[in-house]
Amino acid sequence: MDLRKLQRVIIDALEDVKAQDIRVYDTTKLSELFDRVVIATGSSNRQTRSLAMSVKEEVNAKGGEVIAIEGLETGEWVLVDCGDIVVHILQPMLRSYYQLEGMWGAKPVRVKLAGTKGLAKASKSEDDE
Repeated sequence: MDLRKLQRVIIDALEDVKAQDIRVYDTTKLSELFDRVVIATGSSNRQTRSLAMSVKEEVNAKGGEVIAIEGLETGEWVLVDCGDIVVHILQPMLRSYYQLEGMWGAKPVRVKLAGTKGLAKASKSEDDE
């Protein structure tokens, strides 16, 4: 699946279950293992699990592949590996403590979220142009 299409599917799946503070980062220059990191917040164990399952179901439904999901047991920090994109879904205290944005956040990708007008395709990163 095309990277931007996969990114849009993941963001839509997170928004469907009301994920908070969704951020997307371009990691092509930081890691050869994946091209994007998506970080989102869930307010409870139940919501983080639901967010992860929503991502899994939507990616699979659109023809993508979810390689692995880690952290469903506790639901405090759930990682969904979608190959080119890794999704971190954390509860607020863990997100604040680990500050993943500091590790992966050097190059944010602008995306349109449901809260903005004209929800359509994810925006291009500077490298995509």
